[in-house]
Amino acid sequence: MSALATPSPRPPEDRCPGALRAHQAADGLLVRVRLPGGQLRPAQLRVLADLARDESDGALELTSRGNLQLRRLADDAAVRRVADRVAEVGLLPTATHERVRNLLASPLSGRDRAGRLDVRPLVRDLDAALRGAADLASLSGRFLFALDDGRHDVAALGADLCWIGGSQTLWLAGTDTGLRAGPDDVVELLIAAARAFLRVRGERRDLWRLADLPDGPARVTAALGRPTSPVTAPPGTSGGTSAALASAGAAPPGTSGAAPAPVVGARPDGVLVAGVRLGRLTADQAHLLADLAGRDEIIITPWRSLVLDTGGPDIVGRLATAGLLVDPASPWLGVTACTGRPGCASALADVRGDVTEALADAGPTGGAALPVHVVGCERRCGRPAGPVVLAVATGTGYRIEAGGTSRPGTPAAALAVRAERQK
Repeated sequence: MSALATPSPRPPEDRCPGALRAHQAADGLLVRVRLPGGQLRPAQLRVLADLARDESDGALELTSRGNLQLRRLADDAAVRRVADRVAEVGLLPTATHERVRNLLASPLSGRDRAGRLDVRPLVRDLDAALRGAADLASLSGRFLFALDDGRHDVAALGADLCWIGGSQTLWLAGTDTGLRAGPDDVVELLIAAARAFLRVRGERRDLWRLADLPDGPARVTAALGRPTSPVTAPPGTSGGTSAALASAGAAPPGTSGAAPAPVVGARPDGVLVAGVRLGRLTADQAHLLADLAGRDEIIITPWRSLVLDTGGPDIVGRLATAGLLVDPASPWLGVTACTGRPGCASALADVRGDVTEALADAGPTGGAALPVHVVGCERRCGRPAGPVVLAVATGTGYRIEAGGTSRPGTPAAALAVRAERQK
């Protein structure tokens, strides 16, 4: 059999769920609502909370792309009811492009002075341009755009196309190929780059992302046919993308130099960041957050937390009482898990239950710590980018993987490894 005739290990089209196309999980149907840039109004959050209570399992799941999921929907009729309500509040502006509206943005952009510019208007412009490009409806539901305001936070999360404010660089699958654009031109360049990917991909519908395409960054850059700027390295280095990014104060995606997630708690600039245990926001917690946010915009971050501008007495205490994470030393922070049993048929363990049990006796982390991710099988769904302590269910226990080592253990042992690595 020739190489061209080799069957693809993937189905011809990806099966990412959307608000209109549900995924059949072991515990029922699951839908995903895209929130470009994580942007959400309080009134919209209230509607989603009501849907979680009435149609789902009572909670909203925050994803690593700043989206929201509802699971355990009973049937197709429930999916239609959810889609209708989501559309009524403006969270489903298109039926054709709803699964490709995958857009990350620096969650604190415009709220502090760490970024070079406020990318929130660019999020809205890019979303509108994406929805207006009929051909881009054929992008995979996994293809990811990112707008980083210059602080290099979402730049580290593995986007296919990521624009960096300040340096005005466009990274393709983590590579700076020399493409540049200012704020006035970046939306047009991102749309052109996505179209170039589709042209280079051709009929290969199993190539969902730029990293799946051999020599993808170089081939897409060539297909764009646009002038590029040299990617230079600082004096005394061996050159290359990593060195160039280091000179700009950034780190390539997947390295430990990436900017951390926003620190939870109240900030001096009037911004409040609240973490969510294992990414599950209950309907009651969602209503409380919507009430505290007033009429201001809420941002869902890719680190499974929420950002809001708020004021008033003892808000931090009210959030803590409701079970939200507002203490930067909480052992729950940085701990994530896949769905596990009973929601996933592939899972070999109730990972969320095991993690909750392990955290019951965990003490404060004492500061920034390595992420811990617990998974129910070798697929390792939801694994965070960059260095991480993994606990992988084996059917007879767990295997702990960290720093190139592997040994039997438990989720509690993974937390202990995190503490060791932190020292």
